[in-house]
Amino acid sequence: MVTNVTMKAKHYTNAAAAGGGYTSESSNSGSNSPSPPPSPRRHASSVSHCRRRLRTKTNSFSRRDNLAVTVSFLFRRNFRYLAVLCLLYVSGLIMCVGPLSGLLGHTPIPGLVYRSHEIFEKLWDDIQSDNSSAIELSSVWKYKRLKVQKPCLNSTAGKHFGAEKESPVPSGYLIVEANGGLNQQRSAICNAVAVAGLLNAILVIPRFEFNSVWKDPSEFGDIYDEDHFIATLEGYLKVVRELPDVLMEKYDYNITNIPNFRVQAWAPASYYMGEVYPAMREQGVIRIGPFANRLAMNVPPHIQSLRCLANYKALRFSDPISTLAEKLVKRMITKSSLAGGKYVSVHLRFEEDMVAFSCCLYDGGEAEKAEMDISREKWWKGKFKRKDRVIIPGLNRINGKCPLTPLEVGMMLRGMGFDNSTSIYLASGKIYRAERHLAPLLKMFPLLYTKESLAKPEELAPFQAYSSRLAALDYTVCLYSEVFVTTQGGNFPHFLMGHRRFLFDGHSKTINPDKRKLVLLLQDMNVSWVNFKDEMEIMLSENDRKGIMVPRIRKINRKTSIYTYPLPECRCIQQSQNTTLKLTYL
Repeated sequence: MVTNVTMKAKHYTNAAAAGGGYTSESSNSGSNSPSPPPSPRRHASSVSHCRRRLRTKTNSFSRRDNLAVTVSFLFRRNFRYLAVLCLLYVSGLIMCVGPLSGLLGHTPIPGLVYRSHEIFEKLWDDIQSDNSSAIELSSVWKYKRLKVQKPCLNSTAGKHFGAEKESPVPSGYLIVEANGGLNQQRSAICNAVAVAGLLNAILVIPRFEFNSVWKDPSEFGDIYDEDHFIATLEGYLKVVRELPDVLMEKYDYNITNIPNFRVQAWAPASYYMGEVYPAMREQGVIRIGPFANRLAMNVPPHIQSLRCLANYKALRFSDPISTLAEKLVKRMITKSSLAGGKYVSVHLRFEEDMVAFSCCLYDGGEAEKAEMDISREKWWKGKFKRKDRVIIPGLNRINGKCPLTPLEVGMMLRGMGFDNSTSIYLASGKIYRAERHLAPLLKMFPLLYTKESLAKPEELAPFQAYSSRLAALDYTVCLYSEVFVTTQGGNFPHFLMGHRRFLFDGHSKTINPDKRKLVLLLQDMNVSWVNFKDEMEIMLSENDRKGIMVPRIRKINRKTSIYTYPLPECRCIQQSQNTTLKLTYL
């Protein structure tokens, strides 16, 4: 069965927006000038006095001349070294270009050039005829469950960090403005819940900034179930939809009139208690925006529990999203009947803007290069033409920074043992040159589906103009897949990896490719299908092992993301789950 994949979705990306912080620099300058010559004795003759002054000046001039000579010598010497280093650096860059290195008699560094399409053509007959090692999705992972022993807190209610720990009177109202795409906003919401608990504040339903990239005007209630959010946090934290009239009148019924409190990135709990808390007690309300990455991962355990509660229990997609998402999951299960209702989901980051931003080159030649130059100028103006920016596509590729093509994803999965009867769900925006790049993936996996092919046009129509709502559909279908494949990083896969760890009893069941290793294999024209498969099976086993990794946490010294690695802190609210459809708690 060959599925006709259509890519009609509005473009969306889940690139993470960078959160900046405040830095301060101090410089201390001191005087290193020589001491003045000693004063003459009162009874010395004028002649001896003049001689001493002459000797002093002569010695001073001598020292200055010696110093000047020394500095000049060191400068000339260091300049030669710098010149040699610069030449070596430039020579290295030239060698990396590829064609020029051949002219100079040097072999290009392996992995610099995209040749995956050539490897595919060479190995296609072997790929097509190989069904000897097909694996069942139910037996992909050796590690099934992870047991984490962690004492649970009875409740986070009434446990506040800092002043007035047990005060029943809230310190004020907290308003946050979440920015970015779907999952960056999700991070901001969970952090806002944690900060409100930290400050003993009443949280106003978070506001969403309109982003010029995603261009999605959706508000909180359009994406998440507000009633469920408020009810789930009741007893731990008070959440309201808007400020009381007294405060609204004070600011002329305009939230933007409330002074914006600029918080440093990754601010610790002590910063909030020392800087934000006093201002909130004085003003009665604090507005913080933007709020991406404004709370450190190291927070007291009961505050960390609030993050877990917000992310895995309180945040549930709104009814329109949940209803359609449930239909899509059920349809994927039906389409995957040959595999017992299990399917693989792939988050493919091969949209035009992603390819342009990566500055990587594929198999489109000069036409592709010219097209990408136009795209970069269109979206980022002169950012990529600055003199200090050096673009070397080959180095990006060998460093694993290039988005995987659909062809490369397909070869990797076939090499790992997933055969052509495997159902694949493709989560993506509009694929760059979709007809051309999706063709090889369809040859390897004819049971390929997207939200556009699973949903009826009238079902998907209400979501088309809203990138975050479309992303929420992809998120849900990927969440319930047996295996999730991430290809380029970002907030979307990081949140999914953590959510799947929570859902699958501690195992992420995620394939995160070693792209540095993959590009070397996909440029080796002598590689055989047997050798390629051996390497892919090792990669699959390594992902299985990493799927149960739990960060070492001593007290509250956590450096990894609680959203990617929810254990052990979130174990307290984790219930025994399996892979059956349970959308009611999302």
